[in-house]
Amino acid sequence: MSVIQTVVPHTEKAKKTLSSRTVLMLATGAGLSVASIYYSQPLLGVMGADLHASVGMLGMVPTLTQIGYALGILLLAPLGDRHDRRIIILLKGILLAAALLFCGFVPGISGLLVTSFVVGIAATMAQDIVPASASLVSAAQRGRTVGTVMTGLLLGILLSRVLSGFVAEYFGWRSLYVGAALSVILITLVIWRCLPRVSATSTLSYPALFASMSHLWLQFKDLRRATISQGLLSVGFSAFWSTLAVMLQNTYHLGSAVAGAFGLAGAAGALAAPLAGALADRRGPQVVTLIGASLATLSFVALFLLPLLSFQFQIGLIVISAIGFDFGIQATLVAHQTIIYGLEPAARSRLNALLFTGMFVGMAIGSALGSLILEKMGWTYVVVLITFAGAASLVVRWGGRRAK
Repeated sequence: MSVIQTVVPHTEKAKKTLSSRTVLMLATGAGLSVASIYYSQPLLGVMGADLHASVGMLGMVPTLTQIGYALGILLLAPLGDRHDRRIIILLKGILLAAALLFCGFVPGISGLLVTSFVVGIAATMAQDIVPASASLVSAAQRGRTVGTVMTGLLLGILLSRVLSGFVAEYFGWRSLYVGAALSVILITLVIWRCLPRVSATSTLSYPALFASMSHLWLQFKDLRRATISQGLLSVGFSAFWSTLAVMLQNTYHLGSAVAGAFGLAGAAGALAAPLAGALADRRGPQVVTLIGASLATLSFVALFLLPLLSFQFQIGLIVISAIGFDFGIQATLVAHQTIIYGLEPAARSRLNALLFTGMFVGMAIGSALGSLILEKMGWTYVVVLITFAGAASLVVRWGGRRAK
């Protein structure tokens, strides 16, 4: 028996199209769960004042959340190939709601760091929702369906900053976490009630399932290229968003509500998901990855113009750049998912786990380096970091094109 191949037969042609209501439900669940990772980013300034924490310690909040998310994907997401994903989503949703509730009541920075790590682990329910949507439709509809679910996930990432900044400004940052806990438990119960059963595609034991991931990594060059490229883009993405609130407060004296409002600009990038999915179905995902990585890199480069502009134009450029690189990064992500889901249908959870582990390792590195560079060297050098990351990702993708 192969450690990679399925032992549960299935046919792509037998699958039906999911109803638009079910796809919307999955998109909402993905968005609300993954939003939990990003609520803290616009709040770091007000959290620091309330908890009397340094910039370096505050930077560890998103860093530990993303490390928890990466570990959760790597260690738990493969179980989706072995068990009904509805059960996994239910258990993770309960844990996530509890962790968010604890975040709202922690008395100090140490407790917040611990609960943030748990939030990251449990928020990986989003990574059970996305492959579930891919498994319930035929190959011809996969790009569009995954793109729609990813729109919800990406809107959750980007609008979470808007919501958290607004709520913190007017109701306090702790109330944000309490409300988030309630929303997560509600959508978890709805998914449990409405999602069709997602059959297991493997009977491998957990140790064998986990060990098979190394075989998948070595077997598929496209998987390695997608993971490395997306991870590099994620370094830039996370370094920007995890330092923006502190930079805006220190440089422009703008509060958490304004920092969160920048998420509205980034939210426009979520439009890339369905567009990229549809384009990948028609023209192939390789083309989409090149377009997305190029757009993200050019948007990073544009930030070098900030010192040459007046205040109003500086803010405008930050908004335009946020739209551009978010659009490029999200388009690239959807295309990468389309690529890897076609490699080995029986191992989609494991393939997804490897891709997103690389992505969130990149995000953790970006948060840590971005906060350190901002504190020690200033914003200009944060821009150097994110530009280098984008350019390196483009080199990886271009190398893949030449290899073809």
